Parts: sequence; C-alpha cells; structure tokens
Amino acid sequence: MNHAEHYLSPLGNITLTSNGEALTGLFFDEHMLLGRLEEKKLPIFDCAEKWLDAYFAGRAPDFIPPLSLSATPFCKSVWEIALSIPYGETTTYGKIAAEIAQKNGLKTVSARAVGNALGRNPIALIVPCHRVIGANGRITGYAAGIDKKVWLLKHEGVL
Repeated sequence: MNHAEHYLSPLGNITLTSNGEALTGLFFDEHMLLGRLEEKKLPIFDCAEKWLDAYFAGRAPDFIPPLSLSATPFCKSVWEIALSIPYGETTTYGKIAAEIAQKNGLKTVSARAVGNALGRNPIALIVPCHRVIGANGRITGYAAGIDKKVWLLKHEGVL
C-alpha cells in the first residue's frame, strides 16, 4: 500500500507519497494522477516536511530524505546527477547528457533524452530538475509549469 500526506507550500498544495519507508513521490497536486493511496502520518513524511520547511524558508536543506526511485537505469542516472546540483545553481540538459555519455563510454547522449527523463522525475524539488535549463540560459520544460520553475529559481537566487 502506498501512503500519502499533503503539504501546503507557497506554490500550492503538494502531495507526498511513500511506500512506508522512503519517499516515492512529491508532486504539485494539479500535476498528479492519484492511484490507490492511504492517508497516513509516517516518519518519512515528517522528514520530507522538514526538508520542505527549510527549502521554502530560503535555506538549502542539509540532508536528503530517504528516497525510493523506481525507473530505468537511464532515468536514475539523470536523477542522480540532478541530485548533485547545489541549491542556487543550475546546469544544462546538454551538460548532463555529456556527463552520462562520458560515464558510459558513449560518444553522445541526447539532451532531449535527458529532458524526457527529468520530466518523469517523481520527486520534484528534492530531485531538483527545476535547476536544469537550456544551453542558452532559457528556462524550458518543467512538469509543474514554467511559472513554478521560474518561481523556484528566483527563490534560490538564480534569476
């Protein structure tokens, strides 16, 4: 059974999901398709809420809650790189693609494939796909909407 709890953020309601031990999802409600979820108070939700409280207070959280990310190896590799992007900094789809290519001994990896993987990120904010921008500095692609991505980057002092 998957569990859920809600968090009210400056950007609207967020739903947290968990398998009971780790965070499996963090979604802005208007961009989430709910399946069978049981509302339940869990320690993992307390941990995630502490992270969100620090983040929305303008502080870089100094920990990452336990996460359970189910996906293809490619998606996981993209999300791992996204997790390494520091608060208040950005990188590009192309740089992530180049890093994955180098790690895997490939000539090239598509920046578009990186964008597609980031679009499947089930744990917004904590896996900070909002910190990935276009090569020319253009703010592109965010499952929760460009307006939220711009707000988040301004909040972190990037814009």
